[in-house]
Amino acid sequence: MYGLGIVKGLWVTVQHFVDTYTDDIRWLSKRYIDPDKLSYRQSSKGKGLFTVQYPEEKLEVPERFRYLPFLLYEEKPDGTKEDRCTSCGICAKVCPPQCIWIERTEDPVTKRPVPAPKAFFIDTDICMNCGYCAEYCPFDAIKMDHDYEIASYDRTGAHVYDKEKLSKPVSYYAGIRPTDYAAEEQARAEAEAKKAARKAR
Repeated sequence: MYGLGIVKGLWVTVQHFVDTYTDDIRWLSKRYIDPDKLSYRQSSKGKGLFTVQYPEEKLEVPERFRYLPFLLYEEKPDGTKEDRCTSCGICAKVCPPQCIWIERTEDPVTKRPVPAPKAFFIDTDICMNCGYCAEYCPFDAIKMDHDYEIASYDRTGAHVYDKEKLSKPVSYYAGIRPTDYAAEEQARAEAEAKKAARKAR
């Protein structure tokens, strides 16, 4: 019979439509603000509306999700911050859209460059989130963030991130990407052990 497939498809749509409202009554509309309800709706037991109601609901991003780059700094016991970045400029060179600008620090007496950035800027409107800057950084100083909610009405000022806005502690990176952080720290410890062994010879 012609049109039977269309009728079957519409019947499935009607069922989902009805299930959406019955589920709303069942959860008293709490299924849009409770993370547990979101996981329930995405499971095989879920019924009705499957659309994520952003921003009330947000999907958990994978650990290796990448958005904007950020700079890492070490927190010293005395409370000071030490940038991992040495302002070598490799990230700016490999950046495909050329959205990174770095200004090196100079010694006030000798005027020679100091391995630390005086200024660091990333234009987030140009950044394509490719991750090349983080991949090619030889000092593990730049990583990719999980924060994707950066919309604003100020296009000229708010979307050009400076060093202060880009800088985050190593503990933040360990929190959002624990697997990568553990692997990097293990590789760093092994490299230090080999270096110490060579010195001991």
